[in-house]
Amino acid sequence: MKRYRLHNLDCAHCAADLERSIQTLAGVQSCSVNFGTGMMHLEADEPCRVAARVPELASGVTASEAPETPVGEQAPEASPDWLQVANLLAASALLAVGMWYWPQWEAEGRQLLEVGVFGVAYVLVGGRVVVRAVRNLLKGRPFDEAFLMTVATGGAFAIGEWPEAVGVMLFYRVGEFLQEIAVGRARRSVGSLLAIRPDAANVRQEGEIVSVSPESVEVGQVVVVRPGERVPLDGRVVEGASFIDTSMLTGESVPRSVQEGDEVFSGAINQGGLLEVEVLRPAGESSAARILDLVENASARKAPTERFITRFASYYTPVVVGLTVLVAVVPPLVLPDASFQEWIHRGLVLLVISCPCALMLSIPLGYFGGIGGASRQGILVKGASFLDALAEADTVVFDKTGTLTRGVFKVQGIDAKPGLSEDEVLSLAAHAEVHSSHPIAQSILEAFRGQGGRIQEPAVTEYEEIPGNGVQATVEGRRVVACSHRYLHSLGVDHHPCDEGETAVHVIVDGEHVGRIRVGDEIRADARASVEALRRSGVRRIGMLTGDVAPTADRVAEELGLDFHQAGLLPQGKIDAMEQLIAERDAQGSRRRIAFVGDGVNDAPVLARADVGIAMGGLGSDAAIEAADVVVTADAVGRVPAAVAVSRNTRRIIWQNIVMALGIKAAVMVLGAAGMASMWAAVWADVGVTVAAVLNSTRILQMADEAPTTEEHEH
Repeated sequence: MKRYRLHNLDCAHCAADLERSIQTLAGVQSCSVNFGTGMMHLEADEPCRVAARVPELASGVTASEAPETPVGEQAPEASPDWLQVANLLAASALLAVGMWYWPQWEAEGRQLLEVGVFGVAYVLVGGRVVVRAVRNLLKGRPFDEAFLMTVATGGAFAIGEWPEAVGVMLFYRVGEFLQEIAVGRARRSVGSLLAIRPDAANVRQEGEIVSVSPESVEVGQVVVVRPGERVPLDGRVVEGASFIDTSMLTGESVPRSVQEGDEVFSGAINQGGLLEVEVLRPAGESSAARILDLVENASARKAPTERFITRFASYYTPVVVGLTVLVAVVPPLVLPDASFQEWIHRGLVLLVISCPCALMLSIPLGYFGGIGGASRQGILVKGASFLDALAEADTVVFDKTGTLTRGVFKVQGIDAKPGLSEDEVLSLAAHAEVHSSHPIAQSILEAFRGQGGRIQEPAVTEYEEIPGNGVQATVEGRRVVACSHRYLHSLGVDHHPCDEGETAVHVIVDGEHVGRIRVGDEIRADARASVEALRRSGVRRIGMLTGDVAPTADRVAEELGLDFHQAGLLPQGKIDAMEQLIAERDAQGSRRRIAFVGDGVNDAPVLARADVGIAMGGLGSDAAIEAADVVVTADAVGRVPAAVAVSRNTRRIIWQNIVMALGIKAAVMVLGAAGMASMWAAVWADVGVTVAAVLNSTRILQMADEAPTTEEHEH
């Protein structure tokens, strides 16, 4: 898959035609052209050869290969095309003079003067349009806006409506000019949200700090981050303490405190002291690069609405052209006293209003605005199709540990068998759990280190995960199992009666139960508010699937007011439960979607099976990004209602644009066919609707910034 930046792509209809044309070329597996971003994603046997044909397939458009790692720079402010401005002003002056004297010239038969004034004005504003229409016609692509405007204004000349022909083309070109400005601003607005990738990294070389490209820094090197600078690469603080602003990465507005040993992500801004950071990942795999790649590549996954409008436009324009011919020809043949001149004029009005630019422009911009605005909140949506799916979700299912609960377990107590100390049981469990990333395992390791214990990793061999139940390993020659109640019972090991309602890790050494470690978790402070916010947004059912014991799950479900829950589920059990929910939905004939929210690692299978998988706290996690459709970079369940709100606002605005564009066009078509609308009204309706739709799409960015979040703040 290669990425190309398209230059001079100023027509949404042309972008759709270019995409279709490239998809028909030999050796092309897939092609996605996004007008909103000016990018093309191309998968082909010889992508460079295909890209070289872009100027041939789209007049005036060129393609340059974009870097593999998206740079996320803000689009530069485009300087005005002064030649275009001069042409518009000169044509306006000539049109004004021509209209003032036209009745007099008509009366005196001064046709040569008419041709000179109106002809020069038309060439100034319409020359490029006519040339483009002829080129596309010769290439077998007649039904674009250039063709429609050329035929409409040419027809006006043919029936003697000289001022109207020039005026319509002039207003069309003014509309194009305003449209380019609106689209440019929309692109820069989205680009500004993504300008997070650092330009330089400070490394020590021969006793001096030297600024180098982040791509040239290797894993293991130490970079220096001064106050006010962005962290250039993902790493771990090895010296210094500070507060960092992660708002562009996670949407978290409150600065986060970091000190020696804490991990920091590229793109975050150092707000305090000097930091020295050991690099953990290369530039291409950094958090900023991941975010930019997800957001920019999301445009390649088009939503069903976007694909439908592209197909609709390919049929809509030819149908309107055919209707125009019927309106211009049939009534004069069948109606008494009907003149060809009048009905041809009415047909030309239909031609002018038939351009589908408002839809072709605003919808891609709307989806990209939704994706970009969501990224500002720390919500990475992997495609417009997933944004649509999330907007249709009426059932949201949560994992418990680390999602609805904090997932920060604390050791509450240790019960050791007679003759063995609590410290010995804790040490055995900590060594067995040393390679596990599970929150319970981490709590045991934290408790062990908090007592001054040190892990002797060489003493641990034959480590093995027991999915959903614990771990086992050989520690200094002894086989140690750290497991759940369920697995303990399946082994048939003798042990004292245990409380099934508590969360505990049982420690077994060489087949003998030597003790248990009791741990506790707590519900997130924002979990209840998140559930309520989802209900307010229209989510009908909210549930929970967890591997924890039933009493704990019952308590959490009751406190949060969930509609349903299942406990004691292994990973396969969660998939089976999700399959059951989907089957029930399908049996009811519902087209609504089911979303699952989990931690992105242990829940990867069920995240992939749900209609929409939402991974929490997935910044830098391969498993989260691969398995989920939506990645919440912050470890905050409060972002889930915000994700739903952004998706629904995006869909609402897109449908506003569709209804507005089609409604106004239909009204003007009816008025035009009835002789109650002129070509002037048609071109203003077309241009006005396009600009209004583009500006309406940019509202998505503001609405995304205002999307409600309920997460807790702990600093």
